[in-house]
Amino acid sequence: MKKIPHTYVIIFSIIILAAIMTWFIPGGEYARQKIMVNGVERTVIEKGSFHYVDSERQTWQIFTAFFKGFERQAGIIVFIIMIGGAFWIVNSSKAIDIGILSFLKQAQKLERNKFLKKVGVHNLIITLVMLVFSVFGAVFGMSEETIAFIIILVPLAISMGYDSIVGVSMVFVAAGLGFAGAVLNPFTIGIAQGIADLPLFSGFGYRLFSWFVLNIFGIAWILRYAAKVKRNPKSSVVYEDDTYWRERGAVNNEETVTYHTPVVAWFVFLFISVGLIIFSVIYPMTHMKIGNTSETLPMVPVATAFFVLFSVLSLRKSVHFFILNLLAFTIVFLIVGVMGYSWYIEEIAGLFFAMGIFSGIAMNYDGNKITKEFMEGARDILSAALVVGLAGGILVILEDGKI
Repeated sequence: MKKIPHTYVIIFSIIILAAIMTWFIPGGEYARQKIMVNGVERTVIEKGSFHYVDSERQTWQIFTAFFKGFERQAGIIVFIIMIGGAFWIVNSSKAIDIGILSFLKQAQKLERNKFLKKVGVHNLIITLVMLVFSVFGAVFGMSEETIAFIIILVPLAISMGYDSIVGVSMVFVAAGLGFAGAVLNPFTIGIAQGIADLPLFSGFGYRLFSWFVLNIFGIAWILRYAAKVKRNPKSSVVYEDDTYWRERGAVNNEETVTYHTPVVAWFVFLFISVGLIIFSVIYPMTHMKIGNTSETLPMVPVATAFFVLFSVLSLRKSVHFFILNLLAFTIVFLIVGVMGYSWYIEEIAGLFFAMGIFSGIAMNYDGNKITKEFMEGARDILSAALVVGLAGGILVILEDGKI
């Protein structure tokens, strides 16, 4: 089998190719102007303003492009590292492993139904998860935010007999399909139609049809690949890379879980609950934006009430289920924050970082243990964060070369 080049080698090769292109492709620029679009000032290209300029041929800049790429993508790089560290703390508690095993046991019970067994419960799980994230991509342009969910769904996919490509696809590809359909995406359709002076979100029917078509073919392709991997796991191009998660799953299947709830977990619950109650008083109503519509709803107070209820129930069973509950409501508040308060990676990183810290404290970890687990997680995901910075160098070369 032919060896696939390392990701960094591929990116560096593209940077070199981009630099070579600056020697042959004529340089050009557009004039830009600031206009108001839907009440927001935006910088746009002036119509008919393109003009040729001298190309800035790139040579030794292929080396400085890495530095500039890291500067350009610093926010996303830090976001990835913080998410990786936070989830490593959660993973060390075995809460996600317990959640996955419980989920798979419930899935096995569903296979008693003849229809579900024929269709395939795992196929339904992949389809439903992809549809959820596709809707997120279509409605509020979910993109970078998917990174946090990949860490959850990769081990789930491997536990179901698939590989990490299926796990990533369930989130990232699904969100991409939704983003492409852009049914009510304010960051693409909303801005573009505002600039073009078209009725906001006009052409809804056409985009909805496009979204359906994209999802039918996209999900079918992933299901086809997933079935291939399940029949022959070694046919996966990441079979060796997934060894860690397969071994971890095998160990967890053999382990006997000791369900317990440290006293400190109740204090974590009280602390978070008090904080959420205060926020419920400060933000009693939230303007949830969906496309060009906005609904004012008591999202924070309602989410807080459900968090308190499910936390009490989960703590009575085990701290592991409390951490799973904490993870679930982290996702709930992420959706509220994005749709109601225009959160982006800074706020989302802070939200998951807090989840990781509180999960560690609930497990009765001391400060050193939490720090050690966070650093392990940051180290484990660093290679992925580096890819983002290195890839940013491609854009730097193309922009500096004016092509």
